[in-house]
Amino acid sequence: MKKELFDFLNTDLQFVKGVGPVLASKFDEILGGRRVLDFLLHKPSYVRPREITDSVINVQPGEIITIPVLIKSYKKGGVFRGRRAPTQIMCNDKLGVPITIQFFNTTFLDYWLNKLPIGQWRIISGKLEYNNNGGAIISHPEFIECLENAEKIPSIQAVYPSGEGLTQKNFANVRDQIFASLDTKVNDCETSVRDFFDALRTVHFPKSADDLLPNSGAILTLSYSELFAHQVAIAISRKHRQEIRSIRGVRKKKHDLMPKFYEVLTFKLTDAQERVIDEIFDDMKKPTPMMRLVQGDVGSGKTIVALSAATKMAESGTQTVLMAPTDTLAQQHFATLQSLCEKIGIVCDILTGRDKGRERTEKLISIKSGRTKLIVGTHAVFSDDTEYKDLGLVIIDEQHRFGVAQREAIRIKGNNPDVLALSATPIPRTLSMTIYGDMDISILNEKPAGRLPIKTTKLPIMRINDLVKRLSVQVENGAKVFWVCPLVEESETSDLTAAQERYDFLKSHFPDAGLVHGKMDKKKRDKVMSEFSNANSKMRVLVSTTVIEVGIDVPSASIIVIENAERFGLAALHQLRGRVGRGYAQSFCVLFYGKNITEDGIKRLDVLCETDDGFIIAEQDLMMRGVGELLGTKQSGWIAYNFVDYREHRDLFKLASRDAREMEIVSDWAKDLMFVFNREHRVGA
Repeated sequence: MKKELFDFLNTDLQFVKGVGPVLASKFDEILGGRRVLDFLLHKPSYVRPREITDSVINVQPGEIITIPVLIKSYKKGGVFRGRRAPTQIMCNDKLGVPITIQFFNTTFLDYWLNKLPIGQWRIISGKLEYNNNGGAIISHPEFIECLENAEKIPSIQAVYPSGEGLTQKNFANVRDQIFASLDTKVNDCETSVRDFFDALRTVHFPKSADDLLPNSGAILTLSYSELFAHQVAIAISRKHRQEIRSIRGVRKKKHDLMPKFYEVLTFKLTDAQERVIDEIFDDMKKPTPMMRLVQGDVGSGKTIVALSAATKMAESGTQTVLMAPTDTLAQQHFATLQSLCEKIGIVCDILTGRDKGRERTEKLISIKSGRTKLIVGTHAVFSDDTEYKDLGLVIIDEQHRFGVAQREAIRIKGNNPDVLALSATPIPRTLSMTIYGDMDISILNEKPAGRLPIKTTKLPIMRINDLVKRLSVQVENGAKVFWVCPLVEESETSDLTAAQERYDFLKSHFPDAGLVHGKMDKKKRDKVMSEFSNANSKMRVLVSTTVIEVGIDVPSASIIVIENAERFGLAALHQLRGRVGRGYAQSFCVLFYGKNITEDGIKRLDVLCETDDGFIIAEQDLMMRGVGELLGTKQSGWIAYNFVDYREHRDLFKLASRDAREMEIVSDWAKDLMFVFNREHRVGA
C-alpha cells in the first residue's frame, strides 16, 4: 500500500472538512475508532429511496416522499392553552393537492422559513403522514432544495447506523469528502487494491438495496478480503508459534501428583474429559508452546480439566495462572479448587483487585517465590507488581472476554508458557476451525454421569399465578429458584418485566426472596448471592437480571424462570438455563413469553424445549438469526466482522482459510489487508 494512501486511511476524522474534534468524538463512539479507515469499514444498514414524484396521491402514510411544492402561506406556531402548536407552511403539489410542512423545533425556524419563501417552488423530501382530516403532512423534511438543485437530493440514500448527535447528513458529508480524496490516491495502485476500494465505493454509494445484500458482488469482495486477512493473520500466528522452541527445556518431574488428583475426585471422569486431558498432556510434552481451546457446554466439567493441567504442571514445580473475567467467577473457581488443591498437595491462592495492603504483599511474595503453584485471579494476575518464579501454564476462562493485549500481558509473565483457553459458548462446528484457526480445539460434549437433562417448558405470562402456586410447593420441599427479568426498574417505554417490580410481587409469596442486579453495590450483590448459595439459608428464591448469566454456581438451585424469554437470543437463554442442573436433582426451566411474541420467537423457545445440546443450539441460532443479532460478547464472543455474514458466507470461510494456508510467501496486499481489518481477532493470544 502506498504511503500516501496508508497515511490517508490513518487520518483522524476531525481533519475532514466540517467535522472537528467534537463531531469526531461522536463518530468514535459509533465507529469504534475515529480514523478515515474506521469510517470506510462502517457499512450502511439499508437504502432509502427518494425518487421525485409529482403528487401525494396514492402515497401511503409512513412512506418517504420527494416532491416539488409551491409555498402558499405560513402559520407560525406558539403556546396555546398550555400546548405548543407547530409552525406550519401551507403548500400545493403539482396537481394542486394541499400539503402542510410542520416544524415543532423552533431553534432553526428562521433558517427553514428562509429556505421556503412564499410564492416559490421547492423540492422537499421527508416522511408523509396524514392528519385526522386526511390532510397530507410532512414534519421536519430532511431535504429542502431549489428545483435547479434537485440532484443534491439522492434518489437512493445510504442510511448508516448512527447515534446521538449524528445525522445522516453528517455521514453523507464525511463519506463524500473521503471518497473525493480517496479516488486520486487509489488510481495508481495495483488491481487488487483498486478492486477492494471500488467495492467500498459501491457499498457507500449503493444504487439499490441489492448492493448491500450478502451475496452482492461488492459485499462478497469485501467479505472475502476480511476473512482472508483474518486467516493470514492466523496462519502467521500459527507458523510463528511452531517456530518457537522454548529454551525452558524438558520439564523434569519433581513430584508425583497426578495419582492424588484422581484420588480426590468423587466422580468418574467422562470419556470426553479423559480424551481432552490426554490431548492437553500431549501438547505439554512438546517443545512448541501449547495453544489449545477447550469448548465445553455448561456443566461439561471444564474446571476439572483445567485442574488436571495445573496439577500436571505442578509436578515439575511450575506455576499455573487461571484467569477469569470477573471477580465473582474468580471467587467461584477458587472456592471449587482450593479444597481439591489442598488434598493434592498444591498451594492455591486467589489474587484480585480486592487484595490490598499486607495481605496482597504476602500473596505476591508467595507467588514470586514459586511457593504458590496455582493462582486464580482477574486482571490482577498480570499487573506490574505481580511476578512469577516460573509461569508455565496460562488458563484463560471465558477467553473471548479478554482482549489480545490482556492475553499477551499475562503470557509475557512467563517464558513462552502453554496457553489453555476455556469457553462455555459453543460455536457451530462448521465455523469453529476457521474462527479459532490459530488454536488446536478440544470439545467436551458429555455431561457428568448422573446429571439429568433440564426439563424446559414455555408458558404465556398470563399463567404466572399458576406457576407461583406450583413453585410454592417446590420451595416448601427445599427447591431453590432463579427468577430472571430483563430490566432492573419499570420503564414507561418498555413492556419488559422489571426485576424490582417482579421482586416486589414475589415478596408477598416468598418473604425471604432476594434481589440482585448489575446496578447494585458489588459488596451487597455478593452478599445476597452468598446467602442464596448457602444450602441452609431461608432465601429460596432469587430475582435477578442477566447478571447471573455466567459464572454463578449454585448446585442446590433446581428451577429457573426466565421472563420475556422471547427477547433473548438462544445462546443467552442456554447460558441462563445452565445456572440450574448443576447438581444431581431433576431441574426445570420455565420460559415465560409475552402476548406480542412473534413466530420466530416461538421457534427459538421451541429449540430450547427440544434440546440442551449447546452446539445444536448455537447452530440453530446461527441459522435463525444470522450475524446481525447473534454477535456480542455476552451471547457469543464471536468476531464482530464488518462485512461477513456467518450464515451466508460459509463457503467464503473455507475458501479464505484454504487460500491463506496455501500461501508460501505473504504478499504485500495480504499484509495491507491485515492492517485494514486490524481487530481483536483471536491471533497471538
